[in-house]
Amino acid sequence: MLIRDETPSDIAAIDSVTIAAFADHPFSQQTEQFIVKALRAAGALTVSLVAEIEGQVKGHIAFSPVTIAQKACGWYGMGPVSVLPARQRQGIGSALVREGLGRLRALSARGCALVGPPEYYQRFGFHNHPALVHEGIPQEFFLVLPLGDSLPQGAVAFHEAFAAKA
Repeated sequence: MLIRDETPSDIAAIDSVTIAAFADHPFSQQTEQFIVKALRAAGALTVSLVAEIEGQVKGHIAFSPVTIAQKACGWYGMGPVSVLPARQRQGIGSALVREGLGRLRALSARGCALVGPPEYYQRFGFHNHPALVHEGIPQEFFLVLPLGDSLPQGAVAFHEAFAAKA
């Protein structure tokens, strides 16, 4: 498996992987592919990685800036994270998360936030912190990973691309 930056030739494959990964997801509105496209169009994909196996894209992860208390502060949002259903539970998603977090650290990011199942993301150090909230999301599913020595307080807002519907 090769984890690498996305290239323009990967865009169609990323779209397909994302659609397939979220097709039967119980909490998805099946808009994740539109989110990735909107982040890309806005120049907000700070880190966009693919997992390539045998020359084919099998997974993708995106990181984009977030604001906390309506201010840019060096924090990023993780997601969507997509792996083809037939390749899930084989370590692809974990490899993408680890590499992506490594890239954020190299950028001197101060932290990362996500919405997802705690039982999966806690293994990477993500936890719920009451000082940080994401309005409209149950607190137990909003997780953060401070990468610096301080934890800001306030409402975290993902890029406006997360409202994309088409």
